[in-house]
Amino acid sequence: MFVTVHRAMGCLRKAVRLSLLLAFVYLPFGRPALFAQNQDSAQAPTTPTAPPEQTTQQTNDKIQQLANAAKPSLADIPIGAGDVIRVDVFDIPELSRDVRVSSSGNISLPLVHDRIRAAGLTPFQLEQTLQEKLMESGLVSRPQVSVFVKEQNSQPVTVLGAVSHPMTYQLLRPTTLLEVLAMAGGISDNAGTTVLVTRHTQQENLKAVSETTSGAGSTSDSGSQTIKIQLQDLLDTGNTAFNIQVYGGDVVEVPKAGIVYVMGAGISQPGGYIIQSHGEPLTVLKAVALAHGLGGYAKANEAVIYRVNPKTGEREAIPVHIKKIEQNKSEDVAMKSNDILYIPDNVGKKVGVKALESAVSIGTGLLVYRY
Repeated sequence: MFVTVHRAMGCLRKAVRLSLLLAFVYLPFGRPALFAQNQDSAQAPTTPTAPPEQTTQQTNDKIQQLANAAKPSLADIPIGAGDVIRVDVFDIPELSRDVRVSSSGNISLPLVHDRIRAAGLTPFQLEQTLQEKLMESGLVSRPQVSVFVKEQNSQPVTVLGAVSHPMTYQLLRPTTLLEVLAMAGGISDNAGTTVLVTRHTQQENLKAVSETTSGAGSTSDSGSQTIKIQLQDLLDTGNTAFNIQVYGGDVVEVPKAGIVYVMGAGISQPGGYIIQSHGEPLTVLKAVALAHGLGGYAKANEAVIYRVNPKTGEREAIPVHIKKIEQNKSEDVAMKSNDILYIPDNVGKKVGVKALESAVSIGTGLLVYRY
């Protein structure tokens, strides 16, 4: 009996020592290491990556996407001068007719002596006004009137500048700036970085507009107000301070911007690059950086800027020594709109200026990038 108990106690002591040994090994090398790994991964700083550049097509796709995502307003556009409205009075065909709103904003109906103010009212409000007028005249005891705009002529919005389809659009409902740009087919390759909205200060909606444009630049004179909005702000946020409502009579303009072209086999990403309107000149080194740098076989000191001579109208070659500029042995050259920076490589053949101009004008395989 004693021997059995002794053996059992010995086995128990061995099991305890083995458990302590396993715990000793597990704690310092297992869990702490795991905790350290998790802690390191939690505290490891993430390197922010710059947003990739966008082509004009990608920008237009985003304009269309944002415009489609906005819920269309169900509110009615106020009636204005020049609109043709349809008035139907139930059971009285003599009073039912198409009526054009006069330049003074009034309409007239037979058997109603006073001219009726229509401009500035929604179709529903005009229905109520006509019902009251008919009751006051004693013609109908309980008139049922319906009004709808048959032809909209009073809400023109002109879109011009660097857009795909410059033209005048008639607003049929409350419309935002992004929706107007989408209707115009988006921006063109030579579009700048801003959008200008000009409207007459006499408009009744000016107070409401001024309250919703606190995030956008605005200038005004005695007759009009111009709202300046950065295109990137319009695309990056859903803030109504940038995606403002557009009203009849507004002129939406996308000013053209300068483009420089970086081409040649010695550059990593050939293409056209929009000159940003930040006041700083675009230099050769900045243009090379925008084009993702030089290729491994680039002849950096044999680069050429082809620039149009304003007097002769022909392109002239300006030699550029990029390596010397990087080594501060030569001044960085400021580029102008429509310049072509050509960088050859060791194996490629030199391309003539006519071929470069053809590539720029045709645009085959040449993308325009925005930052």
